[in-house]
Amino acid sequence: MKLIECPRDAWQGIHSFIDTDLKAKYVNQLLKVGFDTIDVGSFVSPKAMPQVADTADLLGKLKLNENSSKLGVIVANKKGALTAVEFEEVTYLGYPLSVSETFQIRNTKRNLEQSLLLVEEIQNICIQHKKILSIYLSMGFGNPYGDPYNPEIVADFTKKMAVLGINLISLSDTVGVSSPENIQPLFKTLIAEFPKIEFGAHLHSTPDMIPEKLEAAYLGGCRRFDGAIAGFGGCPMAQNDLVGNMATESMLQFFKEQEIDLNLDNKAFQEAQKLANQVFL
Repeated sequence: MKLIECPRDAWQGIHSFIDTDLKAKYVNQLLKVGFDTIDVGSFVSPKAMPQVADTADLLGKLKLNENSSKLGVIVANKKGALTAVEFEEVTYLGYPLSVSETFQIRNTKRNLEQSLLLVEEIQNICIQHKKILSIYLSMGFGNPYGDPYNPEIVADFTKKMAVLGINLISLSDTVGVSSPENIQPLFKTLIAEFPKIEFGAHLHSTPDMIPEKLEAAYLGGCRRFDGAIAGFGGCPMAQNDLVGNMATESMLQFFKEQEIDLNLDNKAFQEAQKLANQVFL
């Protein structure tokens, strides 16, 4: 079981700039918890996402050791990818590839054809620099724009990624439209069809729906879950009414009830929760 903490996703939609030293203090505390991976920042246009314009400085302030969580960043173009691979601290480069063309254009200013070509470029850059490309299949459970959607479309996108040798895909419910009825069968089908790919769940949700969405993904075979403390975050490019991330504390409670040991430091996590109140409120 892998748990990914996503402070980047949590703070990217906050308009008032969070001091870099405070961000570093927070991430350094998260590093003590034992998460598999921490999504710490983005190398994207500072005009589009000013909150993450300090990612390079933030990485330089982190206290890493051989037992630390792996670090991931988001990139949206070739320039960002070339910058990200220069950081030894970074293991994963994440690219948001949308099943919805409307959202792809809103999020990256590229249509799907252009984005697929870019994914191939970024994958080649990652291979050359011994990094791992993580694809977020945004709008992976439907979209609010009326764009075509069905599970076969998601499978087709996944096949394209498999051809490129991409072995890490997070199915992303960017606007919280997923339900247990479509989560479980989608994971079950894709995991069976693409056994070499590790699938993750990046599900946004209202608090009351978190347990059943987690259960559906888990029963579908997913063993990699993204979350953010207190459920902060949401993509500011998606729609006006943001639906928050899965609250990490709710995820921990769910897995505890399933008697699944995540091997996390609970005391360190509680301290991170306290810090979150300073960072996000």
